[in-house]
Amino acid sequence: MTRRIQKRRGESLYLDGQVLIAMPSLMDERFAKSVIYLCAHSHEGAMGIVINKPASHIVFRKLLVQLQIIEDGDSIRLPAGAEGIEVLQGGPVDKARGFVLHSADFFIKDTTLPIDERMCLTATVDILRAIAKGEGPHRAALALGYAGWGPGQLESEIQENSWLSSSATPDLIFDTPAEARYGMVMRQLGIDPAKLSSTAGRA
Repeated sequence: MTRRIQKRRGESLYLDGQVLIAMPSLMDERFAKSVIYLCAHSHEGAMGIVINKPASHIVFRKLLVQLQIIEDGDSIRLPAGAEGIEVLQGGPVDKARGFVLHSADFFIKDTTLPIDERMCLTATVDILRAIAKGEGPHRAALALGYAGWGPGQLESEIQENSWLSSSATPDLIFDTPAEARYGMVMRQLGIDPAKLSSTAGRA
């Protein structure tokens, strides 16, 4: 994945570590009312995780059993933090693959992608094994699939007013209910989501 680009005042900024918020003008129904946390963004393209669409049919504990990380009977002995890990529909690309968005207190050399000083992304089964043993990150969410853009594609969509961008904090991902994240980010930007959707599409 791409390494983080040094950002300077007055330069065009890459948006890794921020969130994208889908505008009503976005034509792709797969991303309607999506909030996407950008994990990587450079001249080579962008990659992010949808953070406001839970995979409600999947329980993290049962997924660990399915992946043979724990035995079925061991599930009752999972660390308390592992029981509450949210499983998200991370995006339409590679939906069978898991991506763990987590706090920066956990790192696997040559595997973990540092996003900023607070957040990282790890996409190997080793992090799931660590979580099951109580040795993983303090805070984590598992996403199935991701959203991706080719070179210049995201920039073009932003120019077309398909996306807004905003700063993000770990609290948005780990402490705010998934269904409330879209409205919360919109309100942080000073936008009433109800008024925005009601005026969308008018000349």
